[in-house]
Amino acid sequence: MLIHSPAHPETEFIQKRPLKEDIFDVVHEKIISGTYKPGDWLRQEDIATQLGVSMTPVREALDLLVSAGLAERVPYRGVRVREMSTKDVVEAYGLRLLLEAMIAQEAARNITEEQVGGLERMLEEMKTHDTLKEMSDERKLSQEFHAAIAEASANDLLIKLYAMVANAFPDWLLYEALFRNPGLLKDSTAKTLREHIAIVDALKKRDGARAARKSIEHVIVSGKWLEKYLNIPAELLREKEQQVSPLMKK
Repeated sequence: MLIHSPAHPETEFIQKRPLKEDIFDVVHEKIISGTYKPGDWLRQEDIATQLGVSMTPVREALDLLVSAGLAERVPYRGVRVREMSTKDVVEAYGLRLLLEAMIAQEAARNITEEQVGGLERMLEEMKTHDTLKEMSDERKLSQEFHAAIAEASANDLLIKLYAMVANAFPDWLLYEALFRNPGLLKDSTAKTLREHIAIVDALKKRDGARAARKSIEHVIVSGKWLEKYLNIPAELLREKEQQVSPLMKK
């Protein structure tokens, strides 16, 4: 990133990223591409050797992966790619449906012009991420997009709850499905972009009911992927969708 020196505003210099973030990106890409699968151990020594770095930034990168919900720390054993039971997935799906709707309604009331502009800039960047190589960046940008909507709700408790649920939702496994089915990539990214645009449009118009409806529809698409590519029983997903069906009719 190019930034200006406060003492010499005419001078630009490169702001270096912490090494732990670069390592996080490398391992993150390997997780969503399926190189590392659920349950695989992320050995500090192996990663440090592969990347030619010391153990400390690797350990810090693993902490970031745990915080992001992609990995889990097992006492006395280490860190592994997170495994999720069907119950875990269904619960996270149901909570995300509810919270996305609630957040959209609150955000439609409280969002600022500056926040709308930030969302629109994210949409423009999303248009450039349309290859498998860029899916790691696309996942992170999508997460930032939804987190920004949560921030726009101006509801501190909702923001905290959403962060917990977003980390619990197995979206990385849905991205991994794209690597297994690359023919789906173009249509999937285009559809996701249209859904995001529809949400932002509703927020700009301060139409809470429509923003909630479009947000639910967006999550339900993920539900169809959970069913098709992760073999989550359809009846369990439909049960969660029924809980938000009254919001779809507004």
